[in-house]
Amino acid sequence: MTPTHLLHVLPAAIPDDTGGVVADFSEETWWLTIVKAVFVVAFLIVSVILALWVERRGLARMQTRPGPNVNGPFGFFQAIADAAKLIMKEDFWLGGAERVIYILAPVIAAFCAFMVYAVIPFGPQVSILGHSTPLQLTDFPVAVLYILAITAFGVYGIILGGWSTHSTYPLFGAVRSAAQVISYELSMSLAILTVFLASGTMSTSGIVGAQQRMWWGLAMVPSFLIYVVSMVGEVNRLPFDLPEAEGELVAGHMVEYSSMKFAWYFLAEYINMFNVSAVCVTLFLGGWRSVIVASFWEGANSGWWPMLWFVAKVWAVMFFMVWTRGTLVRIRYDHFMKLGWKFLIPVSLAWFVLVAVLQGYRAFFSGSPAGLLIVLAVVFLVAMLVLFFLPEADDDDPASGADSLTVPGEELDAFAGGYPVPPLPGQQLPLSPRVRRAQRAGDRARLDAASSVSSVTLAAAPDSGDIVQEGTDD
Repeated sequence: MTPTHLLHVLPAAIPDDTGGVVADFSEETWWLTIVKAVFVVAFLIVSVILALWVERRGLARMQTRPGPNVNGPFGFFQAIADAAKLIMKEDFWLGGAERVIYILAPVIAAFCAFMVYAVIPFGPQVSILGHSTPLQLTDFPVAVLYILAITAFGVYGIILGGWSTHSTYPLFGAVRSAAQVISYELSMSLAILTVFLASGTMSTSGIVGAQQRMWWGLAMVPSFLIYVVSMVGEVNRLPFDLPEAEGELVAGHMVEYSSMKFAWYFLAEYINMFNVSAVCVTLFLGGWRSVIVASFWEGANSGWWPMLWFVAKVWAVMFFMVWTRGTLVRIRYDHFMKLGWKFLIPVSLAWFVLVAVLQGYRAFFSGSPAGLLIVLAVVFLVAMLVLFFLPEADDDDPASGADSLTVPGEELDAFAGGYPVPPLPGQQLPLSPRVRRAQRAGDRARLDAASSVSSVTLAAAPDSGDIVQEGTDD
């Protein structure tokens, strides 16, 4: 079978419930596109305002403390008060900053955040003022690659914002963000590639159409779990909010920003949460399709109702991220990098190879891969759990070979090669001059104290003969 025949095995067009073609924009007009674009922007802004209220109230309930309950009913106007405060707050400019990049960085972050929902399908074909159009702004054959490109470009807003201020903490936050995004975009991309293979298309509406019978989140559990962990790291949420760790970097790349420039960053962060949630729903949770409601209502996946199912799924993923923030604590940066490079990337790569083999089986033997895909997912998960819970070799154990290259207790000359080198396991750095001086001072103090105590003891103790005489008289 030639590669050309393999392409014909994959579905080119997936019909929806009404028999039409998914994402048919043949009757799209310019004013319909403008209406959809305005709706996407308004939907994201209103969703961010509502997310602030939900997160604060939810965290308050989880942590058993009062939440916003003063401004308006149930504290609902607190988010509006915060937005007004940011707009009216005094703005400032740094004298030593790169002025153009300093103002451009938050604009880049916010602009890229608004662009992702352009290819997210909210629902099937509907009729708007006599025009049949999908509930989606646009779609094209490589829509998911467009999402990955936009999210990668949005990181420049964080990196340039931290660098342009010429300040220490923002620069640390920008460097952390660059390393974090590179690490977790790799695992996220590998998880998404398996969806491409299973769906036979990179179009977001086509991927939703391919999940009519089964969600990819159920058929490919490893890909779904890898994506969920990677998306939390991608949007800098707890326990992965290391670029803006308050206890270490105050606010990371946003330390030197105020007023509306800070508000753009703040808005972009929460919109990105909705972006990764929408991508998760589209790729793994069936998109706008409902399985439970459609089981007893035939019209559940037609008309305007699917928009409600889509929004409900997005908010479910959003609440999951709020739940993790209220439950987990921030992990150490080296553990964070180890999780990405030593676990998520190898596991996602191995699972991608398994799915590719399964797709080859499907293409050459014309078999249905649904059951085999679930079996492979279960076997793969069991193998990963066994490997994950195996005890690691102890660095201090001579049998592990960790100390085979070093002598225990060996003193390392860190500047022997002309630049500082950290010690290996079993090596130790020489004591600094300050520590040595403190040790010498402490030794002298202990010797002086010991000599004074011994002299006082000898002077106060009675003569041994007197002791014997006292015993004789008794």
